[in-house]
Amino acid sequence: MVNLMAYDKNISENIVHLARLALSGRQQDIKLFIQRFSKKIKVNHPEISDQLDSLLKENPSQKSPVRNREMVSMPVDRDSRLNLMKFEYPIQLDIEPIWSKDINQSFKQIINERNQEDALAAAGLSLTKSLLFFGPPGVGKTLGARWLAKQLNFPLMILDLSAVMSSFLGRTGNNIRNVFDYSKNTKCVLLLDELDSIAKRRDDTTDVGELKRLVTVLLQEIDDWPSESLLISATNHPKLLDPAVWRRFDMAVEFPMPDIQQTKQAVEMYLGKNHLNNNDGVDLLSMIFEGFSFSDIERELLRMRRLAIISEIPLKDLVIQLSRNKMQTMTQKERIQCAVKIQKTGYSQRQASEWTGVSRDTIRKAVSK
Repeated sequence: MVNLMAYDKNISENIVHLARLALSGRQQDIKLFIQRFSKKIKVNHPEISDQLDSLLKENPSQKSPVRNREMVSMPVDRDSRLNLMKFEYPIQLDIEPIWSKDINQSFKQIINERNQEDALAAAGLSLTKSLLFFGPPGVGKTLGARWLAKQLNFPLMILDLSAVMSSFLGRTGNNIRNVFDYSKNTKCVLLLDELDSIAKRRDDTTDVGELKRLVTVLLQEIDDWPSESLLISATNHPKLLDPAVWRRFDMAVEFPMPDIQQTKQAVEMYLGKNHLNNNDGVDLLSMIFEGFSFSDIERELLRMRRLAIISEIPLKDLVIQLSRNKMQTMTQKERIQCAVKIQKTGYSQRQASEWTGVSRDTIRKAVSK
């Protein structure tokens, strides 16, 4: 009798909650509720669960990737009247991304899940709907979101959480809700950039209470995100994030600084084909830029290419000049190590000396050790 009463109470609560969602007109939230309810009753009431799943497939609530002009305009901040996010569709990529093996595997899984959605649903599994990108600046987190949006043929919506902060903190929560409500109306990739600006640890005693409440708002919105779309959050400071934020994401993807091989790939890509005869300088530049981010490498090499054109100085000479400038910031020991690496790569002692400023005699002694 007690179990029956508890069951009836649960049914009543679900009916009331569904009615509340229906009256509010939040179609995507209604769909999400039905999905969860169907999964909850699948074991004891498989027939009802199957009927609900069929209704969801027959009556999708989301729009096509390209928004209708008659749809509600993009949400704006009440104070500044500026748009709260950017919208990109179709997605254009100027470069071919350079990913680590782990990033490649994670992205491949996301794409394959979308291609095998029915098989996952038959097994009672939902799609990966939320990703957390973390790593230092300039290593490809935003590019990763853009690449996934292009592969999925979804529009990309970018929300800079540091910019969404209203001068009245109480309105920031409304700004976040407005962005999520807007994004739920279509299949999309929503990128929350600078996540740490809001989702800080709630035990941080330096933060005001309102900021801590914003974390709760954000967690609620992440939980309610529809599985048909993809929510990506990016941060340069993962240690600042509230532990509860980490648990809300289906997958965390680390974007490390490029290794020496990836650095060489970046040098070759941003330098462009046929800009250096016989690849002279590529290995040298790879050594110089070791430990740099992709964006730093891109900025420096594109600057050099522009300078080569307007000054009519051969790019190879600029490479040597750049190497000398970079070497000046290194210690004598680091420059000797670099010179040894250059010679072991196949270049002569004369070239190693010219590029690093280390005497040939010093290089010879270091190599012989």
